[in-house]
Amino acid sequence: MIEITKEQLDAISDEEQTIIFLYTPFCGTCKLAKSMLEIVEKIIPSINIYTKDLNYIPEFAEKWKIENVPCLLIFEKGQIAEKIYAFHSIDYLYQKLKSFSTI
Repeated sequence: MIEITKEQLDAISDEEQTIIFLYTPFCGTCKLAKSMLEIVEKIIPSINIYTKDLNYIPEFAEKWKIENVPCLLIFEKGQIAEKIYAFHSIDYLYQKLKSFSTI
């Protein structure tokens, strides 16, 4: 996973598809969700998942109406296509994200 900067967040509208994992460092569920996403990245090595500590981007949390962490945002052409709060399983995440593979 790649830590994203505020400047990169501002440029999301230029991207076709972007996946961002939002978390807070003391959230136990976030740590579990991150572990699951790391496994998905190993299964789909061509996928790019960006991460950001939500504590450092309150303006984006408000703009995107983030209700909870962990949160996985899937952007299509700069617009939020899907927000995932319940990570369910590795297979669930794999099924959601396999279309983002560049292979």
